[in-house]
Amino acid sequence: MADAGITLEEILAEPQLDGDHERMSHIVLEGFKPKHGDYVAAGPTVVEGMVNGTAVQALCGKIWVPGRNPKKYPLCPTCKEIAEARGWKIPVG
Repeated sequence: MADAGITLEEILAEPQLDGDHERMSHIVLEGFKPKHGDYVAAGPTVVEGMVNGTAVQALCGKIWVPGRNPKKYPLCPTCKEIAEARGWKIPVG
């Protein structure tokens, strides 16, 4: 197989988000409960982030420490698109 010229560093690079992502609410995948089994955490929850100052990651790739009321901001269109593509119910503010 020929080398495509892509390095691991390029694959793991930070997402390229514009400044508007700072003024949007985001969807954070906190975990799930399989059909037969216990809750499986997918990362820090938003509440944990607010209380402990722990960073969370949105579906769009944005990483931040939550601290603002997300209901005051419009939903990130990238997070919404990813959630809808997976057939998930979109949270309503």
